[in-house]
Amino acid sequence: MNLRLYDPFANMTFSEHACFLCGTIVNDTERLPVFPAWLQKRYGLAAKNLMLLDQSQIAFGEMTLPCCPGCQKTVGELEEKVLVANDNGLQGWQNLDEKSIFLWLAKIYYGITVTELKAERAPLIKPEHSVGENPKMLQKLQSLFMLLQALRVPVEFDDFTPASVFLVPLQRETTEPEFNYRDDITTMMFSLQLDDVLIVSHLLDNGFLKKALTPVLRAIEGEQLHPIQAAEFSARVYYAAYLFNLIPDYFVRSQKPGDTHLIYDTLVDDITGSIFNPWENDVYATALEKFWQPWHVSRPQILQNPDLPLSFLLTEEGTFRKLESWEIPV
Repeated sequence: MNLRLYDPFANMTFSEHACFLCGTIVNDTERLPVFPAWLQKRYGLAAKNLMLLDQSQIAFGEMTLPCCPGCQKTVGELEEKVLVANDNGLQGWQNLDEKSIFLWLAKIYYGITVTELKAERAPLIKPEHSVGENPKMLQKLQSLFMLLQALRVPVEFDDFTPASVFLVPLQRETTEPEFNYRDDITTMMFSLQLDDVLIVSHLLDNGFLKKALTPVLRAIEGEQLHPIQAAEFSARVYYAAYLFNLIPDYFVRSQKPGDTHLIYDTLVDDITGSIFNPWENDVYATALEKFWQPWHVSRPQILQNPDLPLSFLLTEEGTFRKLESWEIPV
């Protein structure tokens, strides 16, 4: 059993001829799509463009990673599980184990971030938040990649979950395939809408966001969210990620002869400080305004009551708000 881990960050080697997952030398044709082929086909993504931090654009279908045949087989097995889950809607995703969801999301996020790193070598416009020039960002990305090694090496996460993963049912008025994508590279946030399922995840928080948002999750449990409610839920999670203070560290437990898998343990870098910075409604309103752009809700409308920002998700008592009728304040 090969339990050797690979770390391209040791020498910052992101060669186009080294498998992204294990480092094996590959040829030009041995590539893995960042967004899986089944996803591109179902949602017609191949020719659609994604905007990078330097304002350049790249087609979803053009984003690939060098990948050896062995790792392609391993990733392909995960893709089959996710495809079956997606074909079964929300119930399929809920039945899929969280580790598989995390690894699937993390692979896509990592592929996008590597694409960003390559674009920074000759940027169209110098990005405001450069990934390659941010030591904390590189530290987080290296930690994420260590967790991603569980795709190719048998790994057990001992008594922790690397990510917070939220699965939210959506109201839909169409039967046509519907896909939406959003990320925030610097906070490790990632979200996808796949038809009537919204998947939102902080990929490196050891589940702290999910614990912090427990009251909201309890309020919406069993409910289908209107798109404006789903946007608000996403804004809450993304803003909470912005307030998150900790960077978890991961290490491999000492191995014994005959071990057939690795055991990962985790620590946080500063257990004496606050896990989250204080919630500030005016800053949250700025974030929420961005998520509510399709409905043209402005920040002043959100903050008509500064102590209780506008919410279409929850009542003043914190219970779920059913949107049988609603209006945006003038």
